Amino acid sequence: MWRNTNDGWGMVSILLHWTLAILIIGLFILGWWMTGLGYYDPWYNLGPWWHRSLGMLVLFATLLRLGWRLVNPTPRAPGGPLERAIAHLGHLGLYVLMLVVLVSGYLISTADGKGIAIFDWFTVPAVISGLPNQASVAGEVHWYAALALMILSAGHAAAALKHHLVDRNAVLRRMIDPRLGRR
Repeated sequence: MWRNTNDGWGMVSILLHWTLAILIIGLFILGWWMTGLGYYDPWYNLGPWWHRSLGMLVLFATLLRLGWRLVNPTPRAPGGPLERAIAHLGHLGLYVLMLVVLVSGYLISTADGKGIAIFDWFTVPAVISGLPNQASVAGEVHWYAALALMILSAGHAAAALKHHLVDRNAVLRRMIDPRLGRR
């Protein structure tokens, strides 16, 4: 029930998938909203504090998710070879974009050489800092990669709904219920 099988996702994969999906969408909305804050807005410092803290936790959870995926089977995808290849490329694109967004966010936040305080519990050190225009370049990458991630995520959701509503297969249901795919 906790681990994946060739026929279905396990509870760990399901929890990581939906938790990260909600947090990543929330971080995108928060990040977009933060760009309009004025200097005297009470959220001017609090918004970025939340954004950085949650972003770093999402980075750790994403790395955990990638590690979990490497040691667990991936359930068989329905459809023909072309549909499976597109799904594989789409998933690969989602992971690459997640990592690009998260690493570029880290590079923005550590450009000044200071670490990132995660909810004031602990600090992630600035391993890379002081590169020429680090914050500006990383900021551009962060923004456009986040936009691309949201667009690809919308396509991912649309594909899941297509499988559920048109093809009437268990692709979406098995990402909700770990008992599906158990024999």
